[in-house]
Amino acid sequence: MRAVLVKQFGGPEVLQLIRNRALPGGSLDVDQVLIRVFKAGVNPVDTYIREGKHVYVPELPYVPGNDAAGIIEALGPQIQRTGLKVRDRVFVIGRKRHSGASAEYLISNSCNVIPLDPGLSFSQGAAIGIPYFTAYRALVILAQAKPHETVLIHGASGSVGIAAIQIAKSFGMRVVGSAGSSEGLQLVMDVGAGAVFNHNQVSSYSRMKEVLGDVNFKGFDVIIENHSNMNLQKDLNMIRRGARIMIVGCRGNVEINPRLLMFPEAKIMGVAVTTSTEEEWELMERALTQGFKNKVLRPIIDREYHLENIGDAHKDIIESKGAKGKLILSLVDETEAPNSKN
Repeated sequence: MRAVLVKQFGGPEVLQLIRNRALPGGSLDVDQVLIRVFKAGVNPVDTYIREGKHVYVPELPYVPGNDAAGIIEALGPQIQRTGLKVRDRVFVIGRKRHSGASAEYLISNSCNVIPLDPGLSFSQGAAIGIPYFTAYRALVILAQAKPHETVLIHGASGSVGIAAIQIAKSFGMRVVGSAGSSEGLQLVMDVGAGAVFNHNQVSSYSRMKEVLGDVNFKGFDVIIENHSNMNLQKDLNMIRRGARIMIVGCRGNVEINPRLLMFPEAKIMGVAVTTSTEEEWELMERALTQGFKNKVLRPIIDREYHLENIGDAHKDIIESKGAKGKLILSLVDETEAPNSKN
């Protein structure tokens, strides 16, 4: 089978396409599922792991990638998740797994394997894992955001940002989104944000009143921060009493004035979806599954890359300006996949 291998940590050049890697062989363990991968998601965390700069350091060599979608090829003898069948359309998350998606076949424990809603394509399925579970954890479980609260989503045109907009809207929150390009701003509006602004241009409380057209604006209740190294100090100038700033993404150091947290008694909290408890994983899965079924949640795809171009995808997710959804690796053309939905 074709698979991407990382044999040493480093830049995108260490991603090696192997065309004749042996298929996963032998019998499956009691709770394992063999999946034929049609699409795989690319996330910023994949690049940090590849560089050896993440808290999770895989044993070399490893196959990169967390999120995938495809069909079940085989099941272990005692699958814990009920209802799974051979040939089922599924998506795969990283509940107890941090790699393996960038290959034509993947073995995973059944807790990571979730039926794919018939209204979603395999590409959309591969866009669910890290973005939607992270956004839900940040917004609902950790920030405990409530209906009618005002939420700012920085970097809202990326995959986590889009998921956060949709989840916040489904809970009845007032949503404001930022992006760094005109195309990104339009996408954020299309997804459902009530107001948008370019985070490269607006950084103050007074300017935010202008953006929102609301002279009574008192600051944000919750901020979902995808670019904390760029925006965190600015965020502290736009919060109200009891605000919660959730750090979802960071690509460098940042200097802030902690005094700005004191009077509003605001909080800054990191978000790591892999620390979720079993109960939290199950809660998130139920809520998200219902959201996809009701069509209030809908992954948006930016670009797709052939597997051999994974290096370009890893470069683009870090270097490209103005994200517009999820980056996907394509192992099987969507039109060739069985029971595909668009």
